[in-house]
Amino acid sequence: MTSPETTDKNLNVSTASYRNLLWINIEQPTRRETDYLAQHYPFHALDLDDCLSRVQRPKIDRYDEYLFMVFHFPVFSKQTRVTRASQVAIFLGENYLITVHQGDLKPLSKFFRDCSANEDTRAANMIQSAGYLLYIVLDRLVNYCFPILNKIGRNIEEADNSVFSGDARDAVRELSILRRDVLSYRRIIRPQTEVFEWLERNEPAIIPEKEGMGFLSPEEAGEAEEVPVFGVYFGDLADHNREILDTLDEYKEVIEGLNDTNNTLASFRTNQVMRILTIVS
Repeated sequence: MTSPETTDKNLNVSTASYRNLLWINIEQPTRRETDYLAQHYPFHALDLDDCLSRVQRPKIDRYDEYLFMVFHFPVFSKQTRVTRASQVAIFLGENYLITVHQGDLKPLSKFFRDCSANEDTRAANMIQSAGYLLYIVLDRLVNYCFPILNKIGRNIEEADNSVFSGDARDAVRELSILRRDVLSYRRIIRPQTEVFEWLERNEPAIIPEKEGMGFLSPEEAGEAEEVPVFGVYFGDLADHNREILDTLDEYKEVIEGLNDTNNTLASFRTNQVMRILTIVS
């Protein structure tokens, strides 16, 4: 597929191409951008509407000519000190990849700029197929989750020190913020495990081996005798996603334990004060 012409300079549409593979990146989409996609691609109207919605659940929809995927990745808000979800909508075809997002996911925006400006980067990441480019994009976004996860771990260590320092009021506030942050992060990550697992099982059906072959159904892909090459890569992403979930579950248990400990220490200190006041009285 050749790159469609972008005549409207007000469109937030950027392209990068290498040989016959096209990557279209749309940041901060509006109705103008979705109308542009509707004019040049056979996308369902509901999928285009989902690109403008921020409340979609991570999912994957299969069509004869393309796959439509919605992913959520964490972005930490310094103001609220809570991790929030940033949505990425992806259209995957035989020789194109279209990413639609708000532009606040730094690894995705930086990777696209590198591909646009650097021929060697395009050659290294866009030479195989749209399916491989999809893996590279998702791999960078999944790896972006770990620094945020590590930051939560460091905050829990600081809260641990606060609990035993004797400042119960600050400890309660800090633990409450951390608990809300962990629960928000879990809500972002948990639904995506199913999407990664689907990609792991059905990756050969994403990009047809022969032109005009069309996409295979999940049942047909499951009956394939050969082990998918890219399925191993998407399986690695699924493993990383499960690892993040396991770590968040561990953090949740630690925070609940620290909260119980803080309550016990606060009760003990209160009882000690009451004993002293009783003796004085």
